[in-house]
Amino acid sequence: MLLREIKKIFHTELDSLYPKEEVDSFFYMLIEDQLKLERFVLAMEPNLIVSKDEETPLFNALSRLKLQEPIQHIIGEAHFMEMEFAVTSDVLIPRPETEELVHWIVDEVQSAKHKVQGGKPLEILDIGTGSGCIAISLAKNLPEAIVYALDVSEEALEVAKQNASLNKVNVTFLRRDILELESLDTEFDIIVSNPPYVRELEKKEMQKNVLEHEPRLALFVSDDNPLLFYKTITEFAVKNLKESGTLFFEINQYLGKETKQLLRDHNFSEIELRKDMLGNDRMLRATLG
Repeated sequence: MLLREIKKIFHTELDSLYPKEEVDSFFYMLIEDQLKLERFVLAMEPNLIVSKDEETPLFNALSRLKLQEPIQHIIGEAHFMEMEFAVTSDVLIPRPETEELVHWIVDEVQSAKHKVQGGKPLEILDIGTGSGCIAISLAKNLPEAIVYALDVSEEALEVAKQNASLNKVNVTFLRRDILELESLDTEFDIIVSNPPYVRELEKKEMQKNVLEHEPRLALFVSDDNPLLFYKTITEFAVKNLKESGTLFFEINQYLGKETKQLLRDHNFSEIELRKDMLGNDRMLRATLG
């Protein structure tokens, strides 16, 4: 079959479910992953024919896309901070707004705004690491830092360890439940977290591909206690950050003011709330003391 005919079939089957540009993206990602073809191949070879064996994985993927399974699960990886990360249903798919948070941390450290005490290596903790995308990206971009990452899920930690090996960085992974953890043996210069923050009432805003294929444990909090993880992590940070250490959060866009006040109430200063590329309140940075 002509490859361009397969592309037309993708649009016929998927345009009612996804924007046309996204369907194009799915198609090109799949031919690159499955057939090792560049996305411009149809411009160069409009009459390119693919064999029956080559068609099969494309149509299998199409069937999964019709069920709104994430493309990252179909190809088994996600792109984040110019690296590839394995993803499964046990971890959240890394998102662009989380990249913005990582860039903020890297920029601050590299511009020397964050002072390392006594010339010692910077020590960083990522709480609720999931795929490991934050911790691994920080280890990759700040090679002199010592990076730790914790998660309650053993399955998530296995994926994160795989990703650390894939991207050739050293991260110390710990299985801990932050809701039950008071302290660790190490004090940190930076603590960062993208904890569960989606309220049950916000489910109606979410796509089926997220609701049915990503871990609830990493997504949702109750409507009556939406800042549960932020309060717990903030209290943990008070005990486990070094003097003038920094806390970074990815946050619920609807709860920016409340999360900012929580940090004020726990003796944090220099609190900065930033918007993501879509103009939503998404990131917080604060200094202890």
